[in-house]
Formats: sequence, C-alpha cells, structure tokens
Amino acid sequence: MPKANLSKDEVKAMLLLACERIIAAEPMLSQADRDLGDGDHGMGMERGMRAAMEKLNAAEPESIEKAFSTVGMAMMSSMGGASGAIFGTFFRNGGKALNGKEAFDAAGLAAFLQAGVDGVKQRGGAAVGDKTCVDAMEPAAVKAAEVSAQSLPEAITAVAAAAEAGKDASKAMVAKFGRAKTLGEACIGFPDAGACSVVVIITAFRDFIVA
Repeated sequence: MPKANLSKDEVKAMLLLACERIIAAEPMLSQADRDLGDGDHGMGMERGMRAAMEKLNAAEPESIEKAFSTVGMAMMSSMGGASGAIFGTFFRNGGKALNGKEAFDAAGLAAFLQAGVDGVKQRGGAAVGDKTCVDAMEPAAVKAAEVSAQSLPEAITAVAAAAEAGKDASKAMVAKFGRAKTLGEACIGFPDAGACSVVVIITAFRDFIVA
C-alpha cells in the first residue's frame, strides 16, 4: 500500500533500505568509478552505509531530522575522502531542513533534497554539467519542488525518474572534478559514479514509499 507520508520510524526503515541497496550495489558503483577514476567510490559508499545502518539500528530515532542526520554523520565519520564529505553533507543538511517535521511528505522530500544539494554544491563547488553527483541530485531537487503539492508516492516516482535522467545525462559530459578530470573526452560515455549512488538511494526511497 503506497504511503501518504512517513513517520519517523518509517523514515528509519526507508533509510535502512537505502543503506542495503548501496551495499548491494557496491560492485556496480566500483565499476562506474573504475571507468572514470580510481575505483574506490563503491567501497567507500558501502563502508559509509554499513556505519549508517549500525547507528540507525542502535536506537530509535528521536525525530525525522535525526534519522537523516544520523546517516550523514555516520558517512562523514566512517568514509573519509570526498564522497564521505559530500554524501554526509547531503544527508545532514537535508535532515536539518526537516527540523520539527512530524511526518515526511512530498513537501518534506522537496525540502530535504534542496537543502541537501545546496550543501553539496557549497561544499564541493560543483554544478550541473560538471559530471558529479550534482547531475542527479539537482534535477531530483528541482522536480521535487515542482511536485511538492502532489501525494508522496507520486512525487517520489517523478523525483526518481528525474535523478535517473540526470545520471544518464552525465554520460555525455566531460568531468571537471576529481580523477576523471584528467581523462578529458575519454570519460564521455560513462555515467558519474556519485550520480549512480544518488539514483540507488532515491530509487530505494521510491520503492519503500510506493510498496
């Protein structure tokens, strides 16, 4: 039965599913990074999400905000490197935008994604077109704002599709950050590994909400 909104316990369950999906996707994410860089993105994301699962399972979340920020803090403290800072910021800043929320709905989804991508852009300096995770995050945030008045299942379905389209669009881009930057046009044809991770996470959110 699709969920109109999520309680803090349901948000925790949704986040645990996202952790499981990233862990399962490690080989795909590592290959995506090997195509463009040094191949450690998948292993870093797996390590971060295992740490997040441990923290989430250790106690019931005090709030919806705390559930998201717990994931962010766990990723920051366990991963190291750029991905830990970027994805940790995404979850932590996104969570802060949900302060005081008793239920997670389409408007909350929009607030989470916008604050998350704003934090990532501020931290890393990337924009759409630079072949980074922002190429999936920002289209997802823009779409979430457009559909924030719809039901949560409708909104997350549209948002997941926007993230996927953004990830696919990154294949045609020349990277401006990281190891991939040295490849120049040789990186065309491959999606950004961080954008792939964003799609895995948001697709997990969708699958939990619409199930």
